[in-house]
Amino acid sequence: MNLSIEEIEKEFSFKTSRSGGKGGQNVNKVETKVELNFDIANSAVFSERQKERLFLKLKNRIASDGVIRIISQNSRSQYKNKLNAAENFFKLIENALKPERKRISTKPSAAEKEKRILLKKKKSEKKSLRKFNPETE
Repeated sequence: MNLSIEEIEKEFSFKTSRSGGKGGQNVNKVETKVELNFDIANSAVFSERQKERLFLKLKNRIASDGVIRIISQNSRSQYKNKLNAAENFFKLIENALKPERKRISTKPSAAEKEKRILLKKKKSEKKSLRKFNPETE
């Protein structure tokens, strides 16, 4: 990915809230849950082609307003959750922008062809035995 990480990080907006789960009294008073919001539609970092590709590949992760939201609440530390959310975001973007490899069509091997022909002959023989033949009865 030839995009500048610093430029992308400037467009992040974080929202914090109280996280559930373990943590004792810490859970009740410290906002450790982090929600990373990134507005792909209005981003100056990505080109129009890249935006189209992101919308196509990440359509299930992007809200109707063009914002991708990533929530992290694994750690008891807000800072670690921010780093985790950013890391998850970059993995998503990298996978979405990775060019797809072109499929190379292959030819069936001789053994596969032989097997296919044998199966066809067996099936044909089975079906011919089902036919009514007055000469045999």
